[in-house]
Amino acid sequence: MLWQFILTGVLALLAGVALGFFVARKYMMTYLKKNPPINEQMLKMMMMQMGQKPSQKKINQMMQAMNKQMK
Repeated sequence: MLWQFILTGVLALLAGVALGFFVARKYMMTYLKKNPPINEQMLKMMMMQMGQKPSQKKINQMMQAMNKQMK
């Protein structure tokens, strides 16, 4: 009887961990889609801080590369 209680507890714990992982993963993926970590203004500021004069073409290329890498 005791081993059934322990086995049930362990199985419930494993199921909870697995379910929590997938829920958290789904939440983070939707959050990152809605709020991308870097946008065009941030990229432009970073390039200017590095001493580069960013052109719109270069910014667009970098944004496309980052979006492709995210998918």
